[in-house]
Amino acid sequence: MTVTRRPKGSTLADLRRLALALPGVTERPSYGTPGFRAGGKLFARLREDGQTLVLRVSDIDRDLLLRTAPAVFYLTDHYKSGPWILLRLAAAKPALLASHLIDAWRTVAPPRSLAAFDGDD
Repeated sequence: MTVTRRPKGSTLADLRRLALALPGVTERPSYGTPGFRAGGKLFARLREDGQTLVLRVSDIDRDLLLRTAPAVFYLTDHYKSGPWILLRLAAAKPALLASHLIDAWRTVAPPRSLAAFDGDD
């Protein structure tokens, strides 16, 4: 009998499921890869390597994540000047991915979507 074990980290299927569960999120290609938007604004996309998530983040959070979780988060020169961080999907458990997707989504989500998510009807 062959036992298939789930990877410890996250997959594209996890990313898609978690992102599309957020109110008002749509998936559209970004640079030829899956991109996730709220209110028409990009907050996350899969990088061309298929293993890395480009994630919107504040400068303060980015610096903290780079210092405290370098096995999960990193930067390349291309992303140093913008509000983005790179997340290694294989190194991020789905709960961690969900938390950071929500944070990224909150930076661009319209007020109506935020209210729906927070239960402020």
